[in-house]
Amino acid sequence: MRIIGIETSCDETAVAIYDSALGLLAHCLHSQITMHQAYGGVVPELASRDHIRRLLPLVMQTMGEADTPRDLVDGVAYTAGPGLIGALLVGVGFARSLAYAWGKPAIGIHHLEGHLLAPLLEAHAPEFPFLALLVSGGHTQLVDVGGLGRYRILGESLDDAAGEAFDKTAKLLGLPYPGGAELAALAQSGRPGRYAFPRPMLDRPGLDMSFSGLKTAALVALRGRTLNDQDRADVAHAFQDAVVETLAEKCRRALRLTGHRRLVVAGGVGANRHLRARLADIARDAGAELYFPRAQYCTDNGAMIALAGCLRLQAGSQVGFEIAARAKWELGDVGIHG
Repeated sequence: MRIIGIETSCDETAVAIYDSALGLLAHCLHSQITMHQAYGGVVPELASRDHIRRLLPLVMQTMGEADTPRDLVDGVAYTAGPGLIGALLVGVGFARSLAYAWGKPAIGIHHLEGHLLAPLLEAHAPEFPFLALLVSGGHTQLVDVGGLGRYRILGESLDDAAGEAFDKTAKLLGLPYPGGAELAALAQSGRPGRYAFPRPMLDRPGLDMSFSGLKTAALVALRGRTLNDQDRADVAHAFQDAVVETLAEKCRRALRLTGHRRLVVAGGVGANRHLRARLADIARDAGAELYFPRAQYCTDNGAMIALAGCLRLQAGSQVGFEIAARAKWELGDVGIHG
């Protein structure tokens, strides 16, 4: 089965073609970062308009790189939610129209399911069941993954997602948008122990998390002070350390609770090197194996949507002709058949 995947949930237009026998054949992505930098964040209307401009050329480019004419495409997968509703509707409308014109089945994919399954793109892929840490700009969740469509939320952030807290704190430090990666780079030159930030919700049982207080702690550390570059690096180091230690301890607890011996980390923050190193320690101590997708598949991409679409279409899932997107969509509401 050969599936074309389309991702337009936020500010990246991505298209990929995945073959169930040959693996990923091609993937193309256009990032809107440069366009949104002037505003310090994503402007939904601009994002939607840019998706309209980029989708068809990217589809043609991807099909060319994969040497796949439409007759060899067996289905169309697309992100149906969650995300920016305008951006989603552009992708959904385009994908459903493409599937109708080509006479192919179509399947709407939950964006977070795509992230969950992204490690399956690797040669060394995890088998079901496993524990997953989904950590991105919009979501931070611990998920018990029993199989395709069998997702149980064990814990999640009660306020800001970890990636959102990274970006907001980076803005406080005067770093350019998007700030998460910039903050991580700055933290490398920070001195440990200079600032002491809290580890939210580690003093109570359970797997839920909270990160808005860390942003406030950074604001208090910065308020009313003239900081040099080293001071800013020290704050970045303390902030990153607090986030990573919180995530690591929650993963430790979740591994103990579930008894799983496989830990999958997915989402944009999963590319953070400090987090990867700390989770490697946690997995080793728990006798578990750790799985990451490559960095390019941690952030939003079409490959994960094409893969998820292939697995779901093989399982018999598909949708009708309606054009429907969901700005909010709980992962736990996704069943085996979509």
